[in-house]
Amino acid sequence: MIIKVDDVKDDNVYNEFLKDNPGRGTLKIRVTSASEALPVSGVNVVVSKDIGDNTYIFYEGQTDSSGMINNIKLPTPVRITSNLEVPNFTTYKVRVKYSKDKFDKTYEISLCCGSGLIQYVNITPNVNVEEANSSGD
Repeated sequence: MIIKVDDVKDDNVYNEFLKDNPGRGTLKIRVTSASEALPVSGVNVVVSKDIGDNTYIFYEGQTDSSGMINNIKLPTPVRITSNLEVPNFTTYKVRVKYSKDKFDKTYEISLCCGSGLIQYVNITPNVNVEEANSSGD
C-alpha cells in the first residue's frame, strides 16, 4: 500500500520509524540537460521509503524554472557526537520522471542527521532519428 506521510494518523509502523529517526536531513534535487547546461523544469519527483509492508511518500512535487527542488526535510537517525562512530543514515528512494523525454529513473540516497545532499540528475533529450533523417540532415 502507498501512503502519503501527510495522511498518516495512527500508524504504529510509521510511528516506530519516526522514533528511530528523530533527526532531520535535507535533500535538494537538481535536474539539468545538455551536460548540466540547461535546467529542466516540470520534472516530477517522488521521495519515498519502504517501511514494513507499505511505501511511504515523504515528498511529491516538480522542479522549478531553475530545475531545482530545495529543502526537502527527511527523518534521519540522531546525529553522532563522536568522531570515532560511523554515522547512522536512512535510505530513501528518489523517483525522477519526465514524460516529455520518456525519462523515468529511481535513485537510492542515504541521509544522515544534519546533512544536506544534492541529487544531480541529467536528462538526455529523446531524439527521433527518423525525423532528423527525413529533413535531409
